Amino acid sequence: MEEIFVRKNEDKLRWDNQVCEKAELKDISSSKVKNYLKKAKLKYDSLENSMEKLDLLKNGKLLNAAVIMFGKDPGKFFSNAKLRCAVFGGTNTAYTVDMHDFDGDLFSLIDHAEKYILDHINIGMKLDGMRRVDVPEIDREAFREAIINAFCHRDYNKYDEVQVAIFKDRVEIRSPGLLYQDLTIDRIIKENISRRRNMLIADLFHRIHYIEKWGRGIGLILSKEPDTKFREVVGQFYTVFKRKDVIGEATTQKTVEKTVEKILELIRDNPRITQKQLMEKTRLTRRGVEWNLQKLRKEGKIKRIGPDKGGYWEVGWNF
Repeated sequence: MEEIFVRKNEDKLRWDNQVCEKAELKDISSSKVKNYLKKAKLKYDSLENSMEKLDLLKNGKLLNAAVIMFGKDPGKFFSNAKLRCAVFGGTNTAYTVDMHDFDGDLFSLIDHAEKYILDHINIGMKLDGMRRVDVPEIDREAFREAIINAFCHRDYNKYDEVQVAIFKDRVEIRSPGLLYQDLTIDRIIKENISRRRNMLIADLFHRIHYIEKWGRGIGLILSKEPDTKFREVVGQFYTVFKRKDVIGEATTQKTVEKTVEKILELIRDNPRITQKQLMEKTRLTRRGVEWNLQKLRKEGKIKRIGPDKGGYWEVGWNF
């Protein structure tokens, strides 16, 4: 009976179509709206009329979709308007090499996710005539499609954030919420069908060609990266891209070196810095901080003077 009720009222119960009670027009960025309308080939006259034009007002009140896509500070209204990215030192989450959280509107979060992946995977090169073209080890169009899908189709009633997890052997993009209604991964691939949990957000993405109306996202990903796997795990939808051998080792090592250097710089600035403070400033887990400190000590770059509490770090070379 609960399922019948939800299906009958699904349009009324959609998160993106609900009024954001505390939001006002002053919370919307006019520059973000103008930039969007330009891409959608629509004219801007006033902020209120633009919201009307995009169906983002209900009885004069802003909808959730308006705030999370064009808000000056969406996190003020939605604690899950964020992205978490991490690089791990192996094939599991035992050692965190790098971690970064981002917040903002959906367009900026999509850009942050894409840049983070590009910064932490290998970029090769090929020649197109006389021009050099960068070639990421995972097709850029494929993982960007997965990122957009994660933000477009996620369940915004869940507190969790979209996550990008980079391992030595794979890259995972995790979206809160299982597939919508009666969808299955097999049906999407074989029947090329889709169900939209957030129809208003999907329509806004479609207007500027971020997504297609016919649910071709998974097909596009597989056409670019045939080894991609899709899974549903503990209330989340995973898109898993296989990394190329050896390449993952090199780029992970580069990230390790950047993180170690950051920790070394923090210790130089404050020799009495604590592990807790290092965790806050690097966004690493305790195990991640301990792993990096151990690496620095083995390399002879730091040593501990005095006890854990009340002592300090000394920076040097080959103690």
